[in-house]
Amino acid sequence: MSERANFRGARGGRGGRGGARGGAQGGAVEKPKKENILDLSKYMDQEIAVKFNQGREVTGVLKGFDGLMNLVLDDVKELSSDGMGGTTTRSLGLIVARGTLIVLVSPVDGTESIPNPWGDDDEEVLEE
Repeated sequence: MSERANFRGARGGRGGRGGARGGAQGGAVEKPKKENILDLSKYMDQEIAVKFNQGREVTGVLKGFDGLMNLVLDDVKELSSDGMGGTTTRSLGLIVARGTLIVLVSPVDGTESIPNPWGDDDEEVLEE
């Protein structure tokens, strides 16, 4: 029993509780506040396109966002391809998109689709 008593509740050499670790106990040093990489406020109440990490794509009107890139979108339409070049849309209404799943945010106005420059359709060989 005497050996067991040594291990119960023993805190190994420090005495006291909750002491400061690694240095100054005085005033806490405040870290600078991190700012968002994207300023989405300029896209409020505008239609944006959002791509998610599993390949889903939606378009909708940006109604709100936070520092973790969670987005509130209204009038959302999900775009899905059928594998044969066709696309279908499905109306989702109002959604909250989790920021950790978002890969791309783009305004719908002012963007256009371009052909893939590295596509297999037109193979050109560069001579050196």
